[in-house]
Amino acid sequence: MATTEEKLWLSGNESIARGAWEAGVRVGSGYPGTPSTEIMEHLSAYPEVYTEWAPNEKVGLEVAIGASFAGARAIATMKHVGVNVAADPLFTAAYTGVKGGLVVITADDPEMHSSQNEQDNRHYALAAKMPMLEPSDPAEARAMMHTAYRISEEMDAPVLFRITARLAHVKGVVIPGTRQEGPAPALNKNPVKQVMLPARARMRRKAIADKWPRLLELAETLPENRIEPGTGKRGFICAGVSYNYVREVFPDAPVLKLGMVWPLPEKKIRAFAATVEELVVVEELDPFLETQIKALGIACHGKDCIPAIGELNASLVRKALVPESVGELFPALDLPPRPPNLCAGCPHRGIFFALSRMKDVFVSGDIGCYTLAAIPPLAAMDSCVCMGASVTVAHGMGKALGEAGKGKLVSVLGDSTFMHSGITGLLNAVYNGASHTVIILDNRITAMTGHQNNPASGQNIRGQAAPALNLEKLCEAVGVQRVVVVNPHDVEATRKALKAELEAEGLSVIISRAPCVLLPEERRRKKPIYYTKTENCAGCSLCVQMGCPAISWTPLAPEEAKARGYKEKQQGFAAISEVQCNGCGQCASVCKFEAITRREEQA
Repeated sequence: MATTEEKLWLSGNESIARGAWEAGVRVGSGYPGTPSTEIMEHLSAYPEVYTEWAPNEKVGLEVAIGASFAGARAIATMKHVGVNVAADPLFTAAYTGVKGGLVVITADDPEMHSSQNEQDNRHYALAAKMPMLEPSDPAEARAMMHTAYRISEEMDAPVLFRITARLAHVKGVVIPGTRQEGPAPALNKNPVKQVMLPARARMRRKAIADKWPRLLELAETLPENRIEPGTGKRGFICAGVSYNYVREVFPDAPVLKLGMVWPLPEKKIRAFAATVEELVVVEELDPFLETQIKALGIACHGKDCIPAIGELNASLVRKALVPESVGELFPALDLPPRPPNLCAGCPHRGIFFALSRMKDVFVSGDIGCYTLAAIPPLAAMDSCVCMGASVTVAHGMGKALGEAGKGKLVSVLGDSTFMHSGITGLLNAVYNGASHTVIILDNRITAMTGHQNNPASGQNIRGQAAPALNLEKLCEAVGVQRVVVVNPHDVEATRKALKAELEAEGLSVIISRAPCVLLPEERRRKKPIYYTKTENCAGCSLCVQMGCPAISWTPLAPEEAKARGYKEKQQGFAAISEVQCNGCGQCASVCKFEAITRREEQA
């Protein structure tokens, strides 16, 4: 491990993991979700910390709460929508309080770089009545972890620790510290404090109210809430990455930088406001700080000119507050668009290609890299709401449509998503007499967030052997009568299996099983390479419609096309990039003219 004399170049996520280790964390649990994933990955590299991937965020937080009850410092990590899943234990943890310090990471995603919504989780701190910290750079993220655990234990409360995608992934210079070991965990019972029967919960609700004045006083004295004097009549209040944008655009302006965004330091805000003529609140997403400051009777503004949608940057802040400024701080580059796509050789492509040919079937999808199948040319997904909703949305549609929906409803979700929150949906579907087909895409990994292991992978977070969930037996155990396993690379067999299950009565499950092509063992395997015999290609473009990035359409000159006997709309042929080809053979399985041929196996 690094010593205090070293300087490290770390991302925000790496810095949080480093800070948690230094603060003496013993237990960490979370569910992978961009932009928070790498925190638990890096924390797992420290042997003094027990880490795990939980099947979902609720479970991860409950594990961390249990470790805290035993007196250990614990951390739970999740992205912003994961806090929705974990909200039940989160709110109650504010009542039970802690024994060992408990920090809950919420990684928000302004601009929705990898998310289905753009919620502002500062509202959770207000609603759950618990403190929230927000660092502005990796160095502060490391240091603020120590502050978070101190506050948690002093105030007997979980601490929410908010970051955004920009902070999670930006890198900066970090001066590390050494690990501080806390008291050894012990089994101590405290049912009055930890069993939330209504009578006891009412007492704990009062305990929250009693500690609030101490939290308010802490906000006034916390060094992370600091006034930075400057020149000019305009002053700024900001927190997190917004502080960096303000400092870049207005380096000499007076600033009140907030490291604790809830509760707010009222006295410090009033004192700062008295020193400036105009008070501007710069914050991403909702006017959370602005609304609370206005509620104190302090004149300020921000969202009247600063966007409340998307991610901020220095150019946006300057344009909003200095409209007469000329030129961009960061001029936009005129780059060609690069729409996202399933990888060459992705096993999901076969199942979605089969679905794309079934125009009268409604496909309720889910969260995963396979959600990209909603994009043309596959365009084979009709809804995507949240983790696990594929099964329940199809079930609800089936109940609404009745006989008209039979044979026309399919739900698709990944193996990790199924274990996250699809199991209960499947149980509900069986129990309440659903009649549709559920497809579980089993690629043996949580692929979308960077290939994290899950309960079906056979390995834990550190790559050690672990029991692997048997999806077929689980589906049968909850009452599914028809469970079929297919190889999605055999597109025709997959299509036939899908057609058969749609025509069958009741609920059925298809498990589409093939490993993610980016797994290390898949990268190392010898694979066949496919190429196009152009003399056989009829120009039907069926293989191109699969959307594989290794396949491109090569147009021909009219005279050459005429010589080949092509129809007017088929003036070209499909070409396969042998560099990109991963040898899945899906294109060959749909070609009816034997134009796609397999070469000898290559390393």
